[in-house]
Amino acid sequence: MPDPFIDLHTHSSVSDGTEPPAALVRAAAAAGLDGVALTDHDTTSGWDEAVAAVRELPLTLVPGLELSTRVGYRSVHVLGYLVDPADPGLVAETGRIREGRLSRARRMVDRIGQDHPITWEDVLAQARRGATIGRPHIADALVARGLESDRSAAFRGILHPASGYYEPHDAPSPLRGVELIRAAGGVPVIAHPAASSRGVVMDEDDLRELVDAGLGGVEVDHRENVAHGKRTLLEWADRYGLFVTGSSDYHGTGKPNRLGEHRTARRSFDAIVAQATGSAPVVGPGSRLS
Repeated sequence: MPDPFIDLHTHSSVSDGTEPPAALVRAAAAAGLDGVALTDHDTTSGWDEAVAAVRELPLTLVPGLELSTRVGYRSVHVLGYLVDPADPGLVAETGRIREGRLSRARRMVDRIGQDHPITWEDVLAQARRGATIGRPHIADALVARGLESDRSAAFRGILHPASGYYEPHDAPSPLRGVELIRAAGGVPVIAHPAASSRGVVMDEDDLRELVDAGLGGVEVDHRENVAHGKRTLLEWADRYGLFVTGSSDYHGTGKPNRLGEHRTARRSFDAIVAQATGSAPVVGPGSRLS
């Protein structure tokens, strides 16, 4: 029997995707996936809706989140699978990150608004109530105003770091992110760590420090990871006993990424389940991952 079809990185409208959690898991089932992870940015608030929907689908849901971390001006995201969503440390840190994202987005919009006809109300109109506000919502507002053609164009143009409107948001270090996820009973995986023309965004000493703190794996098969970076990641995974994942980083119509365009092997899924103590996958009726 072929390996199940598992996609471990997707986003709903709770953060910067365009589909509500229930619609996202239904789309995953329609795409033929056997398993999907919901990994919204810095929040688990979409879990309940996704869980309710998957109980009627032949699909296994891996609840998770994508934690924002930084090294200087470099953004390094850490996927956290099967955490305890009520863990006090994780709840406090994600709340702080979301508040920082909100104030940073507001400052960026104020600056953009000095040169372009866009307001904070335009941005809020693009976000679901309670969503983690970020640059994608600003991009959608720019599109709605006719200032950019789509999200990708907005990130190449007005929202590009060189535009003069950009500013980084405050976030913990990757080491702290790994520690927080492990303390919440979850399994940490570095997201798309080679999504740069320079290759991997950290050196081997940095990775070794994360491994010592409990890093479980690295996301290798992702459309933004460059080929030479993937080779390095596979070498490190073998050297340090890390599992590897493959994922779409699906955002609905917010990005061209398609559900299931990269997949995760069953052995990596099993490793995540075996290591996690914070929560468990939710198995829908008839799922091959039961």
